[in-house]
Amino acid sequence: MEIEYKVNCPITAVQFIELLEKTSLGVRRPLDDNLTIQGMLENANLVVTAWFNNQLIGIARSVTDFHYCCYLSDLAVDESVQSSGIGKNLILITKKQLTPSCKVILLSAPQAEGYYPKIGFEHHHSAWVLSEVEQLKSS
Repeated sequence: MEIEYKVNCPITAVQFIELLEKTSLGVRRPLDDNLTIQGMLENANLVVTAWFNNQLIGIARSVTDFHYCCYLSDLAVDESVQSSGIGKNLILITKKQLTPSCKVILLSAPQAEGYYPKIGFEHHHSAWVLSEVEQLKSS
């Protein structure tokens, strides 16, 4: 299988949604909210994609400063081609766009928790999420 990888190649919201629908990540993303999906694509400043026969089969979508940290927000590979190294290659190409000391940070989908340690990620025990501004309390 001849996979072509591209860095910051524009993709459409439709292509992104179609890929996410073929992954376990799809249920965790707002696929019915085109404005949010479009914003996710337009405001990510590092996007690595995997293509087979001009079909999008994988994506690593990140927000980064390229020097200190890179938040890998979405790593998605079409389930029909998973376990063939595409996800690892997407991460490798992402990392190569960064300075050597820049760390890649992600939150794992529950189904993928076992994957990341196998490819070299270290577990971090203190990640925090604030979903709604109303949740913010006085200290």
